[in-house]
Amino acid sequence: MDYTCPVGDCRATFTKAWRLQAHVCRHIQLKPFSCEDCDKSYHTRFQLTRHKLSHSGEKRYRCQDDDCSKAFPTIGSMKNHMARVHHHQGKKYECRHQDCGKRFNKRNQLKAHEPEHQELLPFCCTFSGCTKEFSSHGRLKHHKKVHEGYTCQAQGCSFCGKTWTEYLKHRKEHKVKLSCSVCKKQFSNTWFFRQHELRVHSGEKRMLSCPREGCEKKFTRHFHLESHILGDHEGKKPFICGHAGCGRSFAMKESLWRHGVVHDPAKKKLKVTCISCLTGIHLS
Repeated sequence: MDYTCPVGDCRATFTKAWRLQAHVCRHIQLKPFSCEDCDKSYHTRFQLTRHKLSHSGEKRYRCQDDDCSKAFPTIGSMKNHMARVHHHQGKKYECRHQDCGKRFNKRNQLKAHEPEHQELLPFCCTFSGCTKEFSSHGRLKHHKKVHEGYTCQAQGCSFCGKTWTEYLKHRKEHKVKLSCSVCKKQFSNTWFFRQHELRVHSGEKRMLSCPREGCEKKFTRHFHLESHILGDHEGKKPFICGHAGCGRSFAMKESLWRHGVVHDPAKKKLKVTCISCLTGIHLS
């Protein structure tokens, strides 16, 4: 099933409803997924999740070049780095075996490959009934997980996952949840928990000052600051209410939709932050 963009003359089509939602959000300048730690907002939940890694400081993806020690929070940022910085280097380790010529990024990858040209591979699986052989101990160890599974290391837990993904999903069950004493919201990350306490319940809100000279207005959200600059300083209010006798105009499309509640009180019962209600596109 294809989903077609309903905005104006745009006829872009998508195979997933959530992709169309994100596309429509860009049309109407709506970023419904907000970071509770820095007020940044995004068009999709994936973008928000990726952004949150910048707060945790976790950098799981190391550059694949042997001589580079840089690490990155997402695989996408690592690949961008590889393409930008190391694009000219190519695969520099070549197998010298006759009629092979395979090339590798890393020396250890080449070394692991070389035994494949031997008649008998040196690392054999010892499980009953399995005759597989491997060129390196690492590959044999990885293969053994097919027979052994992935055992949970938590004390007193007997879980054994058949796959790594299954094991990772189970491991989340052991994470200690930190519960906010004020609103009962739970966190699995101490840093996010402390930031929540500081920004939400400390009574102190971070204020964003208007950068225009002579303007002393301050705001708690980037959205309100941007709307203020566009509407009050630049006079840009292209979104006009079409309700008879109204004619109010707004700098942001989201503001116009929120204003619609004035003319339709029944909408007050709807949660305005529901992306499906705002875009009219439902993930069903």
